[in-house]
Formats: sequence, structure tokens, C-alpha cells
Amino acid sequence: MFAGGTHSEYPMPAALNYDDLKDAISRVYPTLPRQLQLIARFALDKPNELALGTVAVVAEAAGVQPSALIRFSNALEFGGFSEMQQVFREHLVERSVSYRERIDQLRRSGKPQGVGSGVLHQFVGEAVSELGHLEENVAEADITRAAKLICAAPHVHVLAQRRAFPVASYLAYALSQLELKTYLLDGAGGMLANALANIDSGDVLLVASFHSYSQEVVDAAAAAHARGVSVIAITDSTLSPLKPASTVCFELSLGSEKAFRSLVAPLCLAQALVVSTGHRLTEQSTRGVPPAAKRTAKGAVKRTAQRKGAR
Repeated sequence: MFAGGTHSEYPMPAALNYDDLKDAISRVYPTLPRQLQLIARFALDKPNELALGTVAVVAEAAGVQPSALIRFSNALEFGGFSEMQQVFREHLVERSVSYRERIDQLRRSGKPQGVGSGVLHQFVGEAVSELGHLEENVAEADITRAAKLICAAPHVHVLAQRRAFPVASYLAYALSQLELKTYLLDGAGGMLANALANIDSGDVLLVASFHSYSQEVVDAAAAAHARGVSVIAITDSTLSPLKPASTVCFELSLGSEKAFRSLVAPLCLAQALVVSTGHRLTEQSTRGVPPAAKRTAKGAVKRTAQRKGAR
């Protein structure tokens, strides 16, 4: 438990790079008091603002007292805020100035948005910003790994609720168009538990959920993971409760403070995942490797014939 906020309670060295710092924040997050959890989420959602802001500016943006930033830094084994901030600044320098920062600068220097076309302009700018963030946060290796899991699975089950449901709906539709045995777990008629019970250990469960997370989706992912099912998660942060149960976890670093949160980045990732899966299926077909579902069906027919012959 966190008591007093001194760094001696966390026996780990201070992180030397941004990736290690993200992992460190994830480890200590459950033990932090609410104010420090707000800082943790702010640091992961808006690392550039933390890298460039003063203690007072960052504290105001995160909605905490300035002293909380010092306690947060100490909890991560840093001597103070400036020492922790240096890791964020080095990360920013490594990435250079991307189109996302340029667009952010243009938006900040623009006129206040009104109604009509002004609202459209605002949402388009935010969507482009999200897409730039998406490219920075999603590794090609993770997309390839997820596509491999999907291609190798006899059945693909897709689950999301509330705001994330359109992502699941698209994935279920698009993957079924690739002639994969895909099932959208929409929970119609209160049958979600039954549908989850039908997932076999060789199958894949694709889940999507964003802050604040759907508990049913989180519980389903954890239960599937415990049964040996490969779980692919699309979520918004390294602090997401979906991460521990995930075989592959896409952390999109989506800000949760907006009144109307966009689905542009999750849907773009979903499309990339579908197209990557399609490319892999085409490569397998060229090599004469049948889809997993057909291999499973042939195996079932062969086993049935063997049982009949043994009678």
C-alpha cells in the first residue's frame, strides 16, 4: 500500500528510458492513491505535455496539487519531478517533431471553434492527431503476431460493449468476409455467458474496451485467458485492466477527458489488422496451407471415420 508517498516503498531502480518508465507506472498504479493515479494516467495519455510543462502547468492539466507530482516522482524512485521529466523529454527528442505535434500546434494557435463547419474542423483535427498517435504507439510486430493468431485459430470470437461495440461489429463483419469462422458476442437474449463457455482453448478472443472499461468484457478476457485462450485486446492505455489477460495488447493512448471520444484510431487499427490477416491468408493459400477452420473440419471428419472403422 502507498503510505506517505516516499520512494523507499518501491524497491526498484528509477527507469532510464520511456518504455521502462511505462512499465514501472503500470506496476505501481494499483497501489497509488487517487491523485497519483490521475497523474499516472495523464503521464501515459499525454507524455508530451508532461515533458514540456512546469510543475504548476502539469499539475493544473492533470487536476492535482503540485506536491502530488513530487510524490508521484518519488514513488517511481526518482529524486524529484525534474529527474522524471527528463525521461519524457528524451522520449520526445527521440521521436522528433511529428505531424501530430505540428497539427496540435496549428489547432492551439487557431481561432476558437464555433458551430457548423467549425465543429467539423475541430473533430477532423483531433482525428488526424489520434491517427498520428496510433502510428507511434502500435508496433508492426504486434499486428503481425495478432494476424498469425487469428489465421491459426479454428474460430475467432469478438467482444466489445458500449462505445467500443462498433469496433467489434466491424471486426466480426470484416473477418467473416475473409471466410474465417467469426462470431460476434453481442450478448443478445442474455446469452453472453453461454457464448463465452463455447470458446475452445485453440480459439482467439478479440476484445475492445476503453476507459471507463466494461466489466463484462474485462471478466470475459480474464476467464478466457485462464482457460488458455489467446486474447487480443484493443484498449486505450497500459493501465487498462485488459492488459494482464492479453496475449497481444494494442494500447492506443487515447485521451479519456473529451466529452465526445473518437473511434477513428481504433477502427483504423481494426482495418489494419483485418488487411494484415488477409495478406497472411493469401500467403498461406499460395503455399498450399488451408485455413485453420478447414484443417480442423478435415481432422474432425477423419476422426469420425476412424471411430466408425473401429466398430
